[in-house]
Amino acid sequence: MKILVTGGAGFIGSAVVRLAVTRGHEVVNLDALTYAACEDNVASVAASNLYSFEKADIRDRAALTRIFALHRPDAVMHLAAESHVDRSIDGPGDFIETNITGTFNMLEAARAYWVAQGRPEGFRFHHISTDEVFGSLGETGQFTETTPYDPRSPYSASKAASDHLVRAWHETYGLPVVLTNCSNNYGPFHFPEKLVPVVILNALAGKPIPVYGKGENVRDWLYVEDHADALLMVLERGALGRSYNIGGENEARNIDIVRRICTLLDEMHPASGPHERLITFVTDRPGHDARYAIDPTRLRTELGWRPSVTLDEGLRRTVRWYLDNEAWWRPLQARSGVGQRLGVKA
Repeated sequence: MKILVTGGAGFIGSAVVRLAVTRGHEVVNLDALTYAACEDNVASVAASNLYSFEKADIRDRAALTRIFALHRPDAVMHLAAESHVDRSIDGPGDFIETNITGTFNMLEAARAYWVAQGRPEGFRFHHISTDEVFGSLGETGQFTETTPYDPRSPYSASKAASDHLVRAWHETYGLPVVLTNCSNNYGPFHFPEKLVPVVILNALAGKPIPVYGKGENVRDWLYVEDHADALLMVLERGALGRSYNIGGENEARNIDIVRRICTLLDEMHPASGPHERLITFVTDRPGHDARYAIDPTRLRTELGWRPSVTLDEGLRRTVRWYLDNEAWWRPLQARSGVGQRLGVKA
């Protein structure tokens, strides 16, 4: 297929781009190259004749129309989004404009292109979202595809709105869509403002490792390359109009993730250890959801997909990658907001 990937220079998007090109798909990477994007994320495939890049903003409808007409994709994988909860607390406007208005623009550009092409049966618009749209769980239970939406942050509210738009464009206009909602991703090329890279890089620098509240918030952790594999499977085989929850089947408290990383660093980079001494509990994030957990039954039973990387193996691979790739992450630490405590203006 020729796949138009939005946000393909970001963390998850670049994993999709790398995997898709490796599997022989032609990929058009549409990215605005905002603060969290990095062209080095796709350097391994950038020279391939299957890869092309378009610097464009999904808020620019004219640019989207031009790109659809020029590249004539068989499918769209829409990952471009503002995604950091703390930044959404301090500046929600960017999240409304990109995640809601940007998705509207993508839907309209895709619909116009699809109609102009004679409504080809094989066309797909795959919208990639998050489990955060479902709100917060108690000590038991899991999110399913029918769990009512209950977003708690500007970020999750904007993603919930974009999910509703995609479903509406399917029901009203017949646009052939599939949707996915994923759990917390981690792995190589993770921008250094999220929990896992913050722990690794602060530990290496001998800086305090900030843990919100008591660190008891629970997340389901999904290795990013497993996620990319699942996304391509849903694109190729998912039922139209259907949503699929993608989870890593790896629930853990934040504090346990932090301690596991510290233990791995004690083993792999002992010169800066012991690293647990750096753990510092800080004021919790406003509206911090207590627990997320994904029920992946639909994806497993309908498409036969399960994650292949355990949490222990994934964290080991991730720590090793950051130790081996300082030339990638060091320049990113100078970008706006990185290394600062965000999300406290509420």
